[in-house]
Amino acid sequence: MLNTHQYWALPDGISEALPDEAEALEQLRRRLLDLYATWGYRLVMPPLVEFMESLRTGHGTHLDVQTFKLTDQLTGRMMGVRADMTPQIARIDAHKLQTEQPNRLCYIGSVLRTRSFHDGSRSPLQVGAELFGHAGLDSDFEVISLLLETLTHCQIPNLLLDIGHVGIFRSLARAAGLDATQERHFYDMLVRKSLPEIDTWLVTANLPVDISTYLQQLPRLNGAVDVLDQAAALFASAPSDVQDALRYLRTLTTRVSAHFPACKIHVDLAELSGYDYHTGIVYGVYTSGMGREVARGGRYDGIGEAFGRIRPATGFSTDLRTLATFALPQQQRTGNSSIFAPAVQDVTLEQLIRTLRSQQQQVIRALDGQTHDAAALGCSQQIIQQDGHWNVVAV
Repeated sequence: MLNTHQYWALPDGISEALPDEAEALEQLRRRLLDLYATWGYRLVMPPLVEFMESLRTGHGTHLDVQTFKLTDQLTGRMMGVRADMTPQIARIDAHKLQTEQPNRLCYIGSVLRTRSFHDGSRSPLQVGAELFGHAGLDSDFEVISLLLETLTHCQIPNLLLDIGHVGIFRSLARAAGLDATQERHFYDMLVRKSLPEIDTWLVTANLPVDISTYLQQLPRLNGAVDVLDQAAALFASAPSDVQDALRYLRTLTTRVSAHFPACKIHVDLAELSGYDYHTGIVYGVYTSGMGREVARGGRYDGIGEAFGRIRPATGFSTDLRTLATFALPQQQRTGNSSIFAPAVQDVTLEQLIRTLRSQQQQVIRALDGQTHDAAALGCSQQIIQQDGHWNVVAV
């Protein structure tokens, strides 16, 4: 017997949107693009596939293993289906636009990944905004502010900003003289926050006492913003880059708290997500009831170097479907206002239908031989002829 399952089943982690969801997603997409436009962020639409050299730029193996690859039949070169749009936006800024001024870009589009993330999806609808050409605190604050505005616009409650700075560990690793293998091993322990393993490793590492103390305390320095005071005291004699990063975090979190008092802030100096490509702050935003972040961002200066221009860059990304799980109830219609029109060929009727549609009214035209009436199609109104005139009346 023929197994029809093979014809309609989707691959694991690949999703589609049926009419109700698709309409809600599209409405949310438009609202977000309108929001970003008010901040000066211009929409770009990069291609679904590019040569692999572009797609992996700045992200190393992080994206390489997540990218579906195929051979270009015209050139023989390896191409990939984008797993993250950030390198594409950096290419556009560095190579196509080439402005010397700060450049604000936003995007919404599908990405495809070889492995699913926490939510099981391999095909998110990635939403993001990037600010290029400015390396100061103002640009980091602006991007975080836009992210928090995005999440607030989507009615996501109880926001918590979890923030760190990769420059702290990077500076301590240099001061400790760790080679690439040792740095990667210690990074792995930090990410897992394996405190006993870290303590044991430091005993055998023969590092200077002060550097060993710094590295030992790094995964323990997390909590409310006040933890930065504790870190400043502990790292008083640490390399200047570490102290600069702590001051940067203090100033930034103070500013965020002042403008978004409802957003809780959690500082984690061992937060190293995207360590391979982030160069400064790194953060995720969480909400109650979800075991994963709803959005993630950070600074990644220099990503445009491979495209011929080294540009400071900071940005965030999230998933439209994740946002829609919160925004969806606000977007559903309170009632179906569709209008049912009969299958009658009449010039006056045609003109009325065109007028209604030009006013953004939804008119569903009956088809010849159709047996379903207006109510069966879910229409709340219908067009009928009364005294020689076509009128819209309630069903």
